[in-house]
Parts: sequence; C-alpha cells; structure tokens
Amino acid sequence: MYNWDFYTVLQSFDLFLIGIWTTLLYTVGSIALGVIIGLTACFARLSRFWAVRLLARSYQELFRCTPLLVQILWAYYALPMLLGISISNTVAGLLTLSLYVGSFYAEIFRGGINAIDKGQREAAAAIGMSGVQSMRYIILPQAVKKMLPAFINQSVIQVKNTSLLYAISIAELTYMTSVVNSETYRPLEAYSLAAVMYFVMLFPLTQVADHFERRMRRSD
Repeated sequence: MYNWDFYTVLQSFDLFLIGIWTTLLYTVGSIALGVIIGLTACFARLSRFWAVRLLARSYQELFRCTPLLVQILWAYYALPMLLGISISNTVAGLLTLSLYVGSFYAEIFRGGINAIDKGQREAAAAIGMSGVQSMRYIILPQAVKKMLPAFINQSVIQVKNTSLLYAISIAELTYMTSVVNSETYRPLEAYSLAAVMYFVMLFPLTQVADHFERRMRRSD
C-alpha cells in the first residue's frame, strides 16, 4: 500500500510558485506577440499579392505541421549554429512559442474575417469607406465575436504548450516540478500536485470559452 506524503512536497511549495509565475509570464508574453504575428500573417494571407500570400502560407504550414518540441529544440540548439550567435533559452523559448501560436491565430483571424458576408464590404465601399475603414468599423467588430471561442481555446492550449520549455531548462511549472521531485523523491505527489495546478489555471479559461461559444450560437 502506497503511503502518500504531500507534506514533504509542500515544503517546496515556493518552487511550484516560481514555476507557475514563469508559466504565466511565457503564456502571456507569447500570446501578446502571437496576436501581433497572427494579425500580420492573417492580413498577408488576405493580400492581393500572391507572393505575400505564399510567404504567409509557408510560415503557417511550417509551424503548424511540425512538432512544437522540435521547434523549441531547433531554435535553441540549431539556430545559433546557423546564425553564428548565442541565443539564450529565454529568447528561444519565447520566440518559438510566439511564432507557433501566431500561426494558429492567423488562421483563426482569417476564418473570422472570411465568415463575414462580402456584401457588407461592398456596401461599405459603396458609401465611400476605404478598405481599412470597412475592416476597422464593420468587419472586425463582427468577426471578433466569431473568433473569440477559438481564440480562447488556442490560448488555453498555449498554457499547456509552455510545459515543453522544460526541454531547454526554463523554470516553468513542469521543470520546477522535476526539481521538487529530485529533492523529495516523491514523484507521485509532485506530479499529481502539478496536474492539479494546471487544472486550476486552465479550467476557468475553458469555461469562459464555452460561455462565449454558447452566446454566439444563441445570437446566430
């Protein structure tokens, strides 16, 4: 019969807190950068110029069709050799997470914009609005409602994606859990507690996404 001993693990609770804080920092930072990258790629995909569309599509497919862990390891170990410069694990981790989530955000944004009837753009042009004005005042306000559930769900996944930074020794929650385990030799308790912490962080976000999805279905 296994004897659970959470007391020993909880004595290192400060390490878990460091891991949670680091996880949240990388999540928020990568989401913020990912939104900028995603919007840029989205509008590039909607461009009139085929070369711009091809470049944006190539970026999206590269990051969506390769494992994130491989991307992180490549950015930290291979990219410095290719460029002949030193890249810290912090820069490699944040950059890769941002580019990865940005590729998914771009498709979410593009799908939301394309879901708006083209007749509204034609009506905006008929009353003298520019493309930028119609996008800002007519298309985007409606598209945001359609994008929001998918955007929140992808952001929830991004919280879990930060656990892969463990591979390049960034002190997020999974890495700090391994540190606690190495100090206490209580893997069952340590990783069970980490799972509970991830659940506490993610469950409210999934409920928010479900709420917006229900509201959108009712409005439709």
